[in-house]
Amino acid sequence: MNWLTPDWPAPASVKACVTTREGGVSEAPFDSLNLGDHVDDRPEAVAENRRRLTDHFSIQPAWLQQVHGIAVAHADPGIVATADASWTATPGIACAAMTADCLPALFCDRAGTRVAAAHAGWRGLAAGVLEATLDTLDVPAEDVLVWLGPAIGPQAFEVGPEVREVFISQLPEAVDAFVPSSNASKFMADIYRLARLRLAARGVTAVYGGGFCTVTDPRFFSYRRASRTGRFASLIWLEAPSLTNTIPF
Repeated sequence: MNWLTPDWPAPASVKACVTTREGGVSEAPFDSLNLGDHVDDRPEAVAENRRRLTDHFSIQPAWLQQVHGIAVAHADPGIVATADASWTATPGIACAAMTADCLPALFCDRAGTRVAAAHAGWRGLAAGVLEATLDTLDVPAEDVLVWLGPAIGPQAFEVGPEVREVFISQLPEAVDAFVPSSNASKFMADIYRLARLRLAARGVTAVYGGGFCTVTDPRFFSYRRASRTGRFASLIWLEAPSLTNTIPF
C-alpha cells in the first residue's frame, strides 16, 4: 500500500496519511485501493481495502456519509454519520475524508490533543464546512494547524460565473482565486486559494499543503477525469501512548 505523509509541523502525537490508488484489491475502474462504498465497487473489495488500511496503521477510521454539507460529527468508528467533517480527541480513532477531486482538509491543535478532517467540494466550501470544523474543534485560531490535501488543481477546475459570484459575495478577496477560462463565460478556480482565504478570514494562517491536482496526477482517483471511479482517503488521528509510557516503575 502506498500513501502520502503530510509535510507540516504537526505535533508528534498527530499522525496523518493520504492513500493513493495503489495497494488494494478492487478491479477497474476502481483499481485498486478504492475506499468508497458508494461508487458501485464490490462491497467485499471495499471491505478488504479498508481492512488493509486499518491494519497497516493500527487505527479505527470513522467513515462518513458525505453529502456536500457542513455538519461535523464526533468521530465514531461504530457509526457512519451523515456529515462532511469529523473530529476526535481520542487516540487511535481516525477522522477520514474521502475524495476524488474535492478538497480534503486536515486539522489539529498545536498541543496535539484534537484532530479533525473535512471534505470540501465547492458547495461545502462556500457553505462553510471549514468554518464549521473550526467551531467544533473549539480551539483558538492561532493554535490551529491545517493541511490541504490532494484536490482538483487550478488548471483543471473550470466553473461557471455563478460559482464565482457565490464566493465573492461572501468574501470579496476571493476574486483573486478565479481567472477567465478559454471557454467563454467560464472561470478557472483555485480551490486551495479559496480555502486559504476563508481560513485566514477566521484567523487561521498556519495552513500547509496544496499544490496537487487529482485530475492530472494518476496516483489519485478523479471524478472529473473519469466519472466512474473510486475514492481515496485523507486521514488524521492521535497516536495512542505506548505501553512503555504508561507502565509505572
